[in-house]
Amino acid sequence: MCGRFSLTEEIYNLKRQFEFEFFEEIGPRYNIAPSQMVLAIGQNKGERKGAYLKWGLVPYWANDPKIGYKMINARSEGIDEKPSFKQPFKQRRCLILSDGFYEWKKNGKEKQPYRFFMKDNKPFALAGLYDVWKKEGQSPLVTCTIITTTPNEVTEDVHDRMPVILKKEDYDTWLDPNNQDISVLKSLLTPYPAKEMMKYEISSLVNSPKNEVPEILQPMNSM
Repeated sequence: MCGRFSLTEEIYNLKRQFEFEFFEEIGPRYNIAPSQMVLAIGQNKGERKGAYLKWGLVPYWANDPKIGYKMINARSEGIDEKPSFKQPFKQRRCLILSDGFYEWKKNGKEKQPYRFFMKDNKPFALAGLYDVWKKEGQSPLVTCTIITTTPNEVTEDVHDRMPVILKKEDYDTWLDPNNQDISVLKSLLTPYPAKEMMKYEISSLVNSPKNEVPEILQPMNSM
């Protein structure tokens, strides 16, 4: 799964790298957790637009928005058939920006957290889906989920799933709401090349979402 990640890059650099419009403020985030707001990119009339979405997808047909707490991830396998995800997968896809994600490795009764990131230290785009939940008398609730796939050689000894990280050349294919070619879309949901990634152990500070401090990014061997 993908249950925690970071995004610390300045908005100016993010807008330049991912070529999108965004007019809100953004500060460094070291420990983004489910139910919090995340920076996502969608496509509107051929243009990339950024927005804050609540992490934990609430399908448009849901009776209770609390279902979102169980929808932080969507498995790539059969995603086009599952009731919660099949409609967003067809036409409500997004990029969720990150510069590192965390997973925990079981070691007996203990769990050791790791940080995964790119060798070039640049931010990357996770494959996401979004949906809009509406209830009379309330503002629309726009939520998202992160798609996961099987692990690569960097992540496999820590966890049996990893988030889908999209390649730059696939952004437009993924974002285009008019592209409903299921076979093409599903072909993008593969493990990212391990040769471009790295990992290291971090402290248990990351275990609590209340800890939103830069020390979370610090490798254990340097503490």
